[in-house]
Amino acid sequence: MQPSPGRAAPAWHAVDGVLLLDKPFGVSSNTALQRARRIFGARKAGHTGTLDPYATGLLPICFGEATKFARFLLDADKGYTATLALGATSTTGDAEGEVSPRTGVVLPEAAAVDSVLARFIGTQSQRAPLHSAIKMNGKPLYEYARRGIEVEPPVRDVTILRLVRTAFDGPRLVVDVTCTKGTYIRALAEDIGEALGCGAYLAGLRRTSTGGFDVVDALDFEALERYQPAAREAGLLGPDCLARNLPELGLDAAATAAVVDGRAIARPGIEEGLHLRLYDPDRAFLGIGETVQGSIRPFRMMATESWRGCAIKNPT
Repeated sequence: MQPSPGRAAPAWHAVDGVLLLDKPFGVSSNTALQRARRIFGARKAGHTGTLDPYATGLLPICFGEATKFARFLLDADKGYTATLALGATSTTGDAEGEVSPRTGVVLPEAAAVDSVLARFIGTQSQRAPLHSAIKMNGKPLYEYARRGIEVEPPVRDVTILRLVRTAFDGPRLVVDVTCTKGTYIRALAEDIGEALGCGAYLAGLRRTSTGGFDVVDALDFEALERYQPAAREAGLLGPDCLARNLPELGLDAAATAAVVDGRAIARPGIEEGLHLRLYDPDRAFLGIGETVQGSIRPFRMMATESWRGCAIKNPT
């Protein structure tokens, strides 16, 4: 997209595509979503997974028909750059809580840090932070914490795929993390601090990747508002990018007509239980099919009036 003088947001209209947004600090995912929706004038919008208000970075926003396929990104691995403050703890596990320095502790050497980080690679059980939005009995945990009500936070298994030190200068430790969905980076920061013997809390967090998308390709609100509406929409990724990890299948005209009409197409011998990206002869994205009993059935499809205009824009 080439920047040009900004214009007022258009009237609400149908917008189909995916925006890679660089979410700013101090803004909730929903607030960011609504602001992006207003900028584009999109009738319908959703995001692909909450990013904490005090974290920055990559937040894919789905418009229109793309919201149907957001689920395929929810389970994707995530990447973060996390800044840890060593030698202190926080009541919330991050900089928003009451910070208590630990007196008399000796900060570790770099070699000791690397040794401890290596121990966290792999699958482990994590307990949800008390000051988190995870719900218990219909209420987020932070509500119980604010009222002083003791509860047993839920525990879940997560996998740390990569954890490396990228900067270390005394009490400030910066690490790059790649992890499965649902990983609590605050809890990870606290656990690292305990393993180092000096305590730690999460002083800063930036999501750098999700599902193969990278924050280097994202735009912030200031950049978005410099573009004219047509240029903004032209820069959106196609809805199929959300499912780009699925195998694709090109259909001929007859098969295209069948699946658009909601009918299955026979594929004897095809592997059972697959999800496939379906394209028409002109490479327009039709939606997702699933393989059942030797056939491909429509699973989640683009609206008829939308798929004709969604020829693939981006290599997959």
